[in-house]
Amino acid sequence: MIPGLNDSHTHLIRGGLNFDMELRWDGVPSLADALRMLREQVRRTPPPQWVRVVGGWSEFQFAERRMPTLEEINAAAPDTPVFILHLYDRALLNRAALRAVGYTKDTPDPLGAEIERDKQGNPTGVLIARPNAMILYSTLAKGPKLGFEDQLNSTRHFMRELNRFGRTSIIDAGGGYQNYPQDYQVIEELHRRSQLTLRIAYNLFTQHPKQEYQDFAAWVTMTQPGKGDDFYRMNGAGEMLVYSASDFEDFLEPRPELGSSMEEELYKVVRLLVEHRWPYRLHATYDESIDRFLTVFERVNRDVPYGGLRWFFDHAETVTPRNLERIKLLGGGIAIQHRMAFQGEYFVKRYGVKAAEEAPPIRRMMGMGIPVGAGTDATRVASYNPFVSLYWLVTGKTVGGTSLYPEFNRMSRIEALRLYTLGSSWFSGEDGKKGAIVPGHLADLAVLSEDYFSVPQERIKQLESVLTLVGGKPVYSTAEFEHLDPPPLPVSPDWSPVKLYRGYGNKVVQGASSALAHRSHPLASSHGAHTAWGEQELWGPLGCDCFGF
Repeated sequence: MIPGLNDSHTHLIRGGLNFDMELRWDGVPSLADALRMLREQVRRTPPPQWVRVVGGWSEFQFAERRMPTLEEINAAAPDTPVFILHLYDRALLNRAALRAVGYTKDTPDPLGAEIERDKQGNPTGVLIARPNAMILYSTLAKGPKLGFEDQLNSTRHFMRELNRFGRTSIIDAGGGYQNYPQDYQVIEELHRRSQLTLRIAYNLFTQHPKQEYQDFAAWVTMTQPGKGDDFYRMNGAGEMLVYSASDFEDFLEPRPELGSSMEEELYKVVRLLVEHRWPYRLHATYDESIDRFLTVFERVNRDVPYGGLRWFFDHAETVTPRNLERIKLLGGGIAIQHRMAFQGEYFVKRYGVKAAEEAPPIRRMMGMGIPVGAGTDATRVASYNPFVSLYWLVTGKTVGGTSLYPEFNRMSRIEALRLYTLGSSWFSGEDGKKGAIVPGHLADLAVLSEDYFSVPQERIKQLESVLTLVGGKPVYSTAEFEHLDPPPLPVSPDWSPVKLYRGYGNKVVQGASSALAHRSHPLASSHGAHTAWGEQELWGPLGCDCFGF
């Protein structure tokens, strides 16, 4: 038994609106399997709908260790539009999808992106972020959308999928094409109906380049941080504050140089937020960007003192010790995600093995006393499975098996778990309220399919929950706890990939729970000695994770 996992950076609200439309390749072991799934879903998808594979996978997870080709995609789907997003570096569209979005030889390349073309100038179907990812999600946004009732169903299925992996809380980082308040109506309706199975703190992400100040100036009059309850509450601003600060994390491309207008645009927005006591978060990949952002924050602090206001960077893969000191001095935190588990090979190829050893420097952050929380950044640039992230933290390996981190930058299992529980609670201002199985904390916990502390390292990424409780109430259960499981959800629309595939790992829905029943249960198994660090903090008087009930 472990405290419920808390993802400090994910995109549940946007992901939920689309989950029932998406074919997930997360955790699929081979390209042959992925293409089989694609062919099956093409047969099930009626016009004018698309088949969408929207991130969460890497070419290195496949046994073949390569991307699908356009020829393979067109052969699988000659008439049904197919959109396949690989992280935030490229998208593959078949000929039917190119027709659906209207891209022709006369379509110009957007700024910071490329539409790959053949010798005649016709689009091939490859869209490349160089490194601006706007072309990827603006193209995806051209596809059909689910109706309101289907979006409610879709979000409930996505929450259940997260519950399947012991997730009980998330902090939603907003996202492109996620407008407030319009695109929050579904999650707010589920909250009104008491149908949320996750605790959600959400940040507001600006939607209009060069009009970011106007976005936030309107929002500070509409809502305020902390508004809501333990299940659904407003958390502040970000992860996008101004578009001129976008340092996209595409390690296939050179580091982007931010424009000269960034500082003044960011200053104006951050000052507004500090004046209104809005916590904020900011996407920041590279130390060069972080250095400039901190100069802006320090200027704001001189003009309008932060006075303990919570703020933090997301990602920070290449942050240096000097800038970590500045973050600490200004009272900031860092939310880390397992993006390197999906892009580590690209990072090593561009920047070298040595640079990858502390990308990000997690151990150094923790040693300096900077608040650190863990998350996934799902659903596009990485998978939503937190056990893949815990595996990355403990082993230092990518999903393709490449070893990135020496021992000094790897976490013990208890340290990694703490980042996903107590660590993440700081980022929504809920430290002291969630993240541990102790008196006074919310009763959120998960019983796992095997003992996290004693299974071989390679099995960490295969763990699931067999019982997830939120507020003491079962929200997901299987195996010997199956009788506690809530009534099954219908799937809509009828052609949804979720009807055939549950989600992560290409598990066919039929018989999925019985497969878990054959695994040994953690409460019946012995586990190895834990490191002493943090046990009392996570389990209080229970002492360890072997407490049964």
